[in-house]
Amino acid sequence: MKKILIISLLLLGIAWAQEPKARTGTFALTNATLVTVTNGTIENGTLLIQDGKIAAIGEEVDVPADAEVIDCEGKFVYPGLIDGGNHLGLYEVGSISLTQDYREVGDVTPQAKALTAINPNSAIIPTTRNNGVTTGLAKPEGGLFPGTAALVNYHGYTPEQMSTGFEAVTMNFPSGARRGRWDRRSDEDIEKARKKALKELDEVWEKLAQYHRRDSLAALGKAEPNPFYPEMEALLPAYRRESPLLIEVDASADIETAIKWVSEHNVDAIFTGVSEGWRAADAIAEAGIPVITGPVMGAPTREYDRYDRPYANAGLMHAAGVKVAIRTNGEGSNRFSRNLPFDAGFAAAYGLGKEEALRAVTIVPAEIFGMDDQLGSLEEGKIANLMITDGDPFETRTQISHVFIKGYLMPNSDRQIRLYDEFLERDPGAGE
Repeated sequence: MKKILIISLLLLGIAWAQEPKARTGTFALTNATLVTVTNGTIENGTLLIQDGKIAAIGEEVDVPADAEVIDCEGKFVYPGLIDGGNHLGLYEVGSISLTQDYREVGDVTPQAKALTAINPNSAIIPTTRNNGVTTGLAKPEGGLFPGTAALVNYHGYTPEQMSTGFEAVTMNFPSGARRGRWDRRSDEDIEKARKKALKELDEVWEKLAQYHRRDSLAALGKAEPNPFYPEMEALLPAYRRESPLLIEVDASADIETAIKWVSEHNVDAIFTGVSEGWRAADAIAEAGIPVITGPVMGAPTREYDRYDRPYANAGLMHAAGVKVAIRTNGEGSNRFSRNLPFDAGFAAAYGLGKEEALRAVTIVPAEIFGMDDQLGSLEEGKIANLMITDGDPFETRTQISHVFIKGYLMPNSDRQIRLYDEFLERDPGAGE
């Protein structure tokens, strides 16, 4: 038995070693249609990648002698797509709890960091990036303050190598809406639960105010330092507006209450989810709060709503003047992350428009996360996160031939591709 185990591990090691690896170096993408997102489209252009960044872009670019040239004639180069929220790397197998690390015990756990928990070796990451998604916000789920989300690039051996540097605490705003069609609570019970959650939120925020005051006085030498309180330490940057607070809120009535709460407490907020944002779009726009909405391909929140409200939601908010990004989401799931371009495609077809839909999964989330100087468009000096395609990335027939993350050329391989190739050319064949 021991010998069998050793042989199995050796074979596994050989198979792992044979997996293709990402390559770095100097790359010149020539004869390409460069869709920059922020500065129009460059026909028959060249994009040069050096030291992990876009070193040059334009119609006339000097190509170094040592560059690996990739001829993109008839092809397009787009920025890598950014998913505004998912559980990729935090959730692997639904039937095995040990592979699920997106939810902590307790209602107030902002110190639980998604970046600490993320699994760089998730089998779903290659599948996702092969669909052009190079970056995503890994977010926790759970109680009132379930943890701290992290924006990561989908390449690296460690969470630190994947990190973009952006992290923010998440909050589930107290809701007066039903959790779904299966929610059989009475209206009275729902209202009691909402008031209880609002009271808990007020209590946490008052503790945080006291913690902030004492911490400020201690910094001036006028008070003893606070006893170590990890929950308050994690919330301090949001209280001080040093980082935004990601507020999950969906029902229109809850959105309006959340807007009021944000104003009263002077919070730098980003609304997430916002499935009924189209009902409160004018109020969101007036408050100037950016939104990350999704999933787009979902069901209406109310039985009497039009079937296309989830598809049209992003477009209706954008038309009202709301800054809108798109996420795949799906609680306790990562299987939808690779569908980000198709979510954006549905939003484009139902009112957002192709150009704004592309912005909603590139430069807009980069702006919302304060990362637009590094991500979200094809510009000189930005991190080389990009893809080469033979068509519109929102169309299912489009093939993606190359994906770069931080200047690394990603291997065009994942579990689904390997299984497809294996069973396409079966040996022995089905008839043997």
